[in-house]
Formats: sequence, structure tokens, C-alpha cells
Amino acid sequence: MSPSLTEPVVDAHIFCDNLVRIFKTEGVEVVALQGLDLLIDRGELVAVVGPSGSGKSTLLNVLSGLDLPTAGVARVAGMDLLSMTGKDRLHYRRSIVGFIWQQTARNLLPYLTARENVLLPARLAGRKARGERADELLELLGVAGCADRMPGEMSGGQQQRVAIAVALANRPEVILADEPTGELDSETSEEVFAALRGANRELGVTVVIVTHDPLVSEQVDRTVGIRDGRTSSETLRRTSDEGDVIAEEYAVLDRVGRLQLPRDFMGALRMERRVRLELERDHIGVWPANQEDEDE
Repeated sequence: MSPSLTEPVVDAHIFCDNLVRIFKTEGVEVVALQGLDLLIDRGELVAVVGPSGSGKSTLLNVLSGLDLPTAGVARVAGMDLLSMTGKDRLHYRRSIVGFIWQQTARNLLPYLTARENVLLPARLAGRKARGERADELLELLGVAGCADRMPGEMSGGQQQRVAIAVALANRPEVILADEPTGELDSETSEEVFAALRGANRELGVTVVIVTHDPLVSEQVDRTVGIRDGRTSSETLRRTSDEGDVIAEEYAVLDRVGRLQLPRDFMGALRMERRVRLELERDHIGVWPANQEDEDE
């Protein structure tokens, strides 16, 4: 199970504690993240899921350095995202994290070949662009045959796998992917996810995927659910001795003891406003409040 926020976080590759992000739109404040907590270890492959408006894309934008948190703590690879200078942020986005957009056309320059797209990040970072590195990445991701093709000459799935190569070009520590299979059919989605999983295993890079795709979220060892701007649940998967995949859902407990009960659980038992608690020897009992309590 993932470490709790009360444990030391020295080894956590991604650490968010009481993270807040507030937008102002047409004079109205929108709280997209409302004290979110998250721990991801180095080398993990994690899916982040949640309904539209839950805050998952905002979280990814914060972790990528595209957006600045309002309050709280956010650290990635030891870098404090709230206190970085503009120069630090540029270095962070070019060298520490790689980003993959949902829209295939947004990831690649249409007038460059696949190999040239993969070489570009090194040139932008002022490094020597190595053709061997580009070819190795394209081979790893199963698109070596696309090296000399323009994006318009590739399928959507091939474009996304080349985009993964671009994201990996500068040897980042973390890859962040926002709905990378959102525009693809199920078979092509599996190919793209397999490429991300291969990069995670072969290169040891930490991968965080925001997704609605059950083919993706059900194939990772850990799925983090976000609801109303907070981490609400985690689903951990393991393989039994018989080879069966066992998925167990956990509610997430923050530093002050708050947790979010799943909505379907609350609806089934008509839990509203408050619940009755009882401390047992090895667990805490949670029951709907008595009707007379609700009437008070």
C-alpha cells in the first residue's frame, strides 16, 4: 500500500500536501483543488481518475509546471513547485518532466519528421541532439518505421507513441500524460498504453496518467480517484498466487483524519450530513445517523 502522509516523505518522487489551486473567471473564484494530498513513489505507474471538474487536469498542469499552485505543498523530484523561479521552471519543464497531450496534433510539429520531433527537445534545452537516442526511443516504442514520416503520414496511435518518445527525449524523471488515449479506439489505446508501460519498466521513469479509459485505469497497480478537488480513493491491484488480479478500493485519510466515502456507498445507505461512529477493537464502524438525530 502507498505510504501515508504521516510517514517520512523523503523518498516520495511526487508529494502534494493540502494543495490548493484557485482560479478567477469573470470575477468569480473557482476552487479547482481543495487541499489535495498525494504521494507517488519513484518508478510508479499511476492512473488518476475522476469526473469532469474534479480537478485531475488541474493537478496535472500543476505537476507539469504549466500552472502555479495557490497554496499548500507540491514537490516533484525534490523541486518545490511553489518557490521555483522562472529560470528554475523552464529547466523543470525541459528536463525534469515530459508531457503528453490528449490531442495527437498538439504533441508534434507537423512540418518535422518523427525523428526530428524527438531531436527537438534536446536542441531547445541547449544540448547536443543525438540521432542514436532518438532512434533508440522510437525503437523502444515500436515506431522505428515512422522515423522519416511526417505526423500527417502516421496513424493517431503512431503519433501518440512518437509523442511519448518526444516526452522522453531529455531523460526526464517523470512523464505526465493527459488522456493520452482519449482520441483513440480501444485496440490503438492498448498499444499506446503498452508503450507507456514499456517506458516505465525499461527506463524506470515515473508515469502519471489522467484518464477516463477503463482499459488504462484497470491495468495499473494503483489508481487514484479525485473528487471535488481532493484525493478521494485509491484502488490497489495485485496478482494472486493463482494468477488472478485482485483489486481493493481504499478511502484516503488525510493528516487531520478526513476521508471521502464513495458516493454509491453513501447513496445506498442514505448517508447525509453526518454519520454515527463507533470505535471497535480493530476497526471504526460507520452507520447512517438515526432518523431522530437527522430531525434535530
